[in-house]
Amino acid sequence: MSNFLEKGISIINSAVAKDKEEKYDEALKNYQLGLEYFLLALKYEKNEKTIQIIRTKMEEYFQRAEKIKALLVELEKKKAKPEKLGESSNSKEKDKEDSENSKFREIMKSAILSEKPNIHWDDVAGLDHAKESLKEAVILPMKFPRLFTGKRKPWTGILLYGPPGTGKSYIAKAVATESSSVFLTVSSSDLVSKWVGESEKLVRELFRTARENKPSIIFIDEIDSLCSARNDNESESARRIKTEFLVQLEGVGNSMEGILLLAATNIPWNLDPAIRRRFQKRIYIPLPDEGARAKMFQIHLGKTPHSLTKKQIKFLAKKTEGYSGSDISVIVRDALMQPVRKVLSATHFKKVSGEDPDDPKKVRDDLLTPCSPGDEGAMKMTWEKVNNEDLFVPVIGVEDFMKSLTLIRPSVTTKDIDQQLKFTQDFGEDG
Repeated sequence: MSNFLEKGISIINSAVAKDKEEKYDEALKNYQLGLEYFLLALKYEKNEKTIQIIRTKMEEYFQRAEKIKALLVELEKKKAKPEKLGESSNSKEKDKEDSENSKFREIMKSAILSEKPNIHWDDVAGLDHAKESLKEAVILPMKFPRLFTGKRKPWTGILLYGPPGTGKSYIAKAVATESSSVFLTVSSSDLVSKWVGESEKLVRELFRTARENKPSIIFIDEIDSLCSARNDNESESARRIKTEFLVQLEGVGNSMEGILLLAATNIPWNLDPAIRRRFQKRIYIPLPDEGARAKMFQIHLGKTPHSLTKKQIKFLAKKTEGYSGSDISVIVRDALMQPVRKVLSATHFKKVSGEDPDDPKKVRDDLLTPCSPGDEGAMKMTWEKVNNEDLFVPVIGVEDFMKSLTLIRPSVTTKDIDQQLKFTQDFGEDG
């Protein structure tokens, strides 16, 4: 965080200097860039006093940037050439607006997912309630439109929330694969522009693109960074983005029929209450249970050769109580590296029988694998002396996972879980 704040202060100081020199173009750019760094600093700052100071300064510099922008507009008007005969200022303004709309349209076209992620419902371990809700909102309305007539309408807003690393974005990828809807995926950075007024136009264009391509799904990751609770110290730009979201979600003439807004967040309590209310389904994505963790170990191992039995996988699932799906992924990746470490640190190798790396149908009895100095047939040598075609890769076993477990701790704390459960009790539904 301190790096973002220091960078922001440095750029703002440069902006103030350019401002005094009346180099307003450069000053405006620096003010806007400096404010971006302040926003990043706010995201990671924990000290309330520091947060308040940053917000106060941001408001001050934002107001100055707005004044400079207005001044530049006036100067531009004075320099403008006289209009040609038959050419009105209205037509010029319309041409400029059309050009801007075309630019925003191209940006939003890139948000449409052209290739399916190839992640299916079965690839998502556990989360049965979340999967059923998404099938109800996305799959059934397309397969059985007769089910959704009269007052029975599909959900138009689903919020997935829970601790980091529990699979919120992963399940969204499964939706993209399993659904035949057009899938638009954006993050907060895609919708936030340094130019005043552009962010809300990007939001408007996002929903317009979704309406033109329905049935469609809009997925916004980390929506809290766009739609946090409103307060007196926030910038006018942030306030306008939230207002535009509300207009698009429930404004006059803006139907959400055929569109699903799917969003994910780790901190749902930071969402603006008006935005939160637009998500009719708020689904808690918890830490995986024991069965889900066992399935995750199998999924992440894939086709990698290993000696783990079903009983040992269940044992590992028991040992990883409190770990997120992301944590388990890291454990497996670390365990997969254990054979590499054995080869790297070995001082002795021995000959073993195994499948010929170049011809799987043949069996060789002169392959080399790392061993202890006391093993029968142990030869003193290091990996530098072993040829690639002669190496017998050590098979991963439960002991490799136990080593990884001693190094990797859960990334989610009890306090994190308590906050999530409190929000679920107040506003959500258990997944």
